[in-house]
Amino acid sequence: MIVMGFWVILSAALQGLALTSFSIPAGIYPSGVIGLSRIVSDIFADFFNIDFSFQLLYVPINVILAVIVYRHIGKLFTIFSLAQTVLASLFASLFGRYIVLNETILIAIFGGLINGLGAGVALMHGASSGGMDFLSVYYSNKYHKSMWNQVFLFNMVMIVVTGFLYGWERAAYSIIYQYMNSYMIKRLHKRYTHQAIFIITKKPQAVIDSILDKVRHGITKVEAKGAFKGEDEMLLYTVVNSFQTEEVVKLALKGDPNAFIETRDTADVYGNYYQKPLE
Repeated sequence: MIVMGFWVILSAALQGLALTSFSIPAGIYPSGVIGLSRIVSDIFADFFNIDFSFQLLYVPINVILAVIVYRHIGKLFTIFSLAQTVLASLFASLFGRYIVLNETILIAIFGGLINGLGAGVALMHGASSGGMDFLSVYYSNKYHKSMWNQVFLFNMVMIVVTGFLYGWERAAYSIIYQYMNSYMIKRLHKRYTHQAIFIITKKPQAVIDSILDKVRHGITKVEAKGAFKGEDEMLLYTVVNSFQTEEVVKLALKGDPNAFIETRDTADVYGNYYQKPLE
C-alpha cells in the first residue's frame, strides 16, 4: 500500500508538471477527460469571460466514472486512481508555471512524453490517472481487448473542436502531444496486450507443469511430427498478457531446454481467458 501510494504520488506530480510547464502555457490540450476539462475551462474564460477552473470539472467527472465502474475494476484500483486525479489537480494548482521550453513543437513532444510517463507509472503499479482509464480498464477486463479506437474517436472530436475554436495549428500541436502521451503509455503498460506462444517439445508434460506452476493460463496440446527427422513431438499453444511472455518462455525452457518457441502479437482474445483481476 505504501509503495503503491508512492508511485501514485509520483504519477500525479509528473502529470501536474506536464500541465503547468508544458500543456497550459502552450495552449495544448491533453487527451481524455483532462483535455475535455481544459477545453471547457478555456471556452468559459475566452468566450463568456467566466473564470472556471478545469479542476471543477475534472475531479467530479472522475468521481462519477469511478462510481459507475468500481464494482468491475477493483476497490484499491479505484481508490488509488481517484487519489491520483485529486493529487494531479492539486499539483497543477501548486506548481508554478515554469517554462522549460520555448518551441511549441518541443513542448508538445516532451510534454506528451512526461504526461504519458505519469499515466504509465500509475498503470504499472495497480492504479491509473482516472478519466478514460476507468472506462478502458473496464472494457479491457470485460472484452479482453483495448478501447483505443473509441478513445481515439473521443480525442479526435476534441481536436476538431480545438481547431474550429482556436485554430488548426494549436489542434495539430495537441495531436502531437496526445500521440506522444499514448506512445509512452503503450511502451510502459502491457496488461491489456496479449501474445500467443507456440512451443514445440518432446517433453510436453514437463513444460506444462513448469508453466502452470507459476502462471494461470490454459495450454492446448496438438500432436505434431518433425518433417526433417520424422520424430513425434507436441505443439503447445497458449495466450498470455505481454508482460508475462518472458516469464512463460523461461518456464518453458526450464521444462525442456531444447524446446523450440515462437511468440507473436495477438490483437484480440475471445472466449474463456483468465485475466488476473485488479485489487
